Amino acid sequence: QVQLVESGGGLVQAGGSLRLSCAASGRIAVINFMGWYRQAPGKQRELVALITSGDSTNYAESVKGRFTMSRDNAENTVVYLQMNSLKPEDTAVYYCNANVQTFSSRAPMTYWGQGTQVTVSS
Repeated sequence: QVQLVESGGGLVQAGGSLRLSCAASGRIAVINFMGWYRQAPGKQRELVALITSGDSTNYAESVKGRFTMSRDNAENTVVYLQMNSLKPEDTAVYYCNANVQTFSSRAPMTYWGQGTQVTVSS
């Protein structure tokens, strides 16, 4: 019913920047919040950043001041994660998620994208 597609991952040197994009599609009635998570090898998936329907943002302590999550001005179903001053420890698969209500079911449900690899070399 709802699909999330991430893009923008890749290989970058430490200190560099990348911008991830996530586009949500489907019969979406309401987007309650969207988030970026990441999972490094051998580690649990962790929240990186979150944006609410009112465009409030929250960030993990480890990325504050370096990462910025935003929503597309024209399409509220598209969000970005601007990642600056990247460090090798930022290497992970980054996943987009969205908590939405669809036209067929008003019960909030969470959907995940397939993930995009970010690799930061030292």
